[in-house]
Amino acid sequence: MSPVPDPATGDIGSKAPVPDPATGDIGSKGSRAHLADTAPTLEFGRPRRTTVQSDIQDTIQHPGNVRINVQGAFIVDEEQPGTPQSEDYEHDPQDIRLPNHTSVVSHVAVDIGGSLAKLVYLSREPGDDAIGGRLNFFKFETDRIDACIEFMRKLQADQKQDNGSKPEDLCIMATGGGAFKYYDKITEALGVEVIREDEMECLIIGLDFFINEIPNEVFTYSEDSPMAFMSHPSDPPNIYPYLLVNIGSGVSMIKVSGPRQFERIGGTSLGGGTLWGLLSLLTGARSFDDMLRLAENGDNSTVDLLVGDIYGQSYNKIGLKSTHIASSFGKVYKMKRAAERQAEDGCNGDFKRREEAEHVEGSSELPHGPGSFRPEDISRSLLYAVSNNIGQIAHLHAEKHGLPRIYFGGSFIGGHSQTMNTLSYAIRFWSKDTRQAYFLRHEGYLGSVGAFLKRQPRNWGRRESFVGLAKAV
Repeated sequence: MSPVPDPATGDIGSKAPVPDPATGDIGSKGSRAHLADTAPTLEFGRPRRTTVQSDIQDTIQHPGNVRINVQGAFIVDEEQPGTPQSEDYEHDPQDIRLPNHTSVVSHVAVDIGGSLAKLVYLSREPGDDAIGGRLNFFKFETDRIDACIEFMRKLQADQKQDNGSKPEDLCIMATGGGAFKYYDKITEALGVEVIREDEMECLIIGLDFFINEIPNEVFTYSEDSPMAFMSHPSDPPNIYPYLLVNIGSGVSMIKVSGPRQFERIGGTSLGGGTLWGLLSLLTGARSFDDMLRLAENGDNSTVDLLVGDIYGQSYNKIGLKSTHIASSFGKVYKMKRAAERQAEDGCNGDFKRREEAEHVEGSSELPHGPGSFRPEDISRSLLYAVSNNIGQIAHLHAEKHGLPRIYFGGSFIGGHSQTMNTLSYAIRFWSKDTRQAYFLRHEGYLGSVGAFLKRQPRNWGRRESFVGLAKAV
C-alpha cells in the first residue's frame, strides 16, 4: 500500500505518489521536477497536438471536462489585445499565460462576496495559429451584479461564435454568499447551469494552486524589500500547515492542514467592509480604490495619538517607537473640542448680532482652520487601525495553533503597499520576527480560481499535465 501525505505537514515518503494541489487526488507518478525537466516531445515521442473539432465537441457535451495544461505558466503584465474595458468593472492586467494549453474551456467562475464579485475565465490567444490561452481576472461591485451578469452574457455569446456551441452549454461555477443570493437571477438571465461550490473549500483550492503552480505569485513585503518573491515549494510539496487570513467585507481565518483539510478557527467583523463603510461616511471617496488612493497621501499622525505624543520619545523598554500608534483616532476628540471652542470664541459679538438671513445653513459643520481633519489623514488612520487589528488577531491564531506560515488573501489588500506593510509589520512585531506575512499577486481571486478548478477532472495541473496528455494522444 502506498504511503499517503502526512495530514499535519503534507510530507510524503520518497516513493509516495504526489497529491494534486487543486484536488488532493493522488496521481500516478508525476512530479514538478520530473515533468518540468522533460520536454513533451521527448516524453511521448511526438509534439503536443493542437485543438481539433473533437476537442470542442467533447467540451460542449461535457462542459468543463477538459485537461488544462499549466506547464510553463507565467504572469503577464500587459493587456491582451481586445480585452474588454468598461466603467462597470475593473480588469486585473496580471493575466496568467498558459502557453501549452490547447483545449476549449466552456465554463467561467465567479466569487460573489458582500462587496465585490470576482470573475475568472480562460480565453484563447488571438490568431488562428496561436496556441495557448490565459486566465483573465475581473472584479465588479456586488451592488452592480447586473453588470457582472451582462459580462457573462457576452462571454456566452463569444463562446457560441468561437465554438459553435449553444448558449446553455456555458457553465457558471459560483461561490461566495452571492452564489446563493443571486442564483435564481443568474440562472434566469443566462439560462445556464450554475454550480454552487463551498466558499472555504474554494479559497483553499485556489491558494494551494497559486502556491504550487504559478511562479512569482507569492511574495513578502517590507518598505526595505517590497515584493520579495518566494521560490516554489520543495517537491514533494511541504506547504502545510498554514493559516489563511482572507480579508473581504469581514475576515475569516482558516487553518489548513493538507489538501482540502481545513478548519475555520476564527475571524473578525472588522474587515474591508468596515473600512469601506466608515470612510464612505467620513470622506468623499466613492469607491474602495479611491479610499486607498487617499490613504497613500495621508498623514495618520494628525489623527492618531502616538507613543511620542505621550512620552515625547520612544518607549524603548517595551519596544515601542515614538511613531507607534498608542490610540487610533486618539487626537480627534481633543482637537475637535479645541476647534469648537475656537469657533465659538470667534463667533462672539458681531456674528451673534447678524440677521438670520445671513447665516449659512450647516455652517457649524464647516472646517475651522487647524482643527479640521483631511480625508487623506482619516483614510490612512483607519486603514492602519483595521490592518493592525487583523494582523494581531492573525498572529494570535497562528501562535495558538502552531502555524508557521500566514498567507493573506482577499480584495481588501488590493496590492496596496500601506496595507501590506502594516500587516507585515504587525506579524513581525507580535511574533518577535519568528513569523512573516505572505501575500499573492492575485489575492482577491482565491475563491473564484478555486471554483474554476473545481470544474476540472482528476489530475489537473502541472504535475499531471503530461499524464493527461499521454492518454489523449
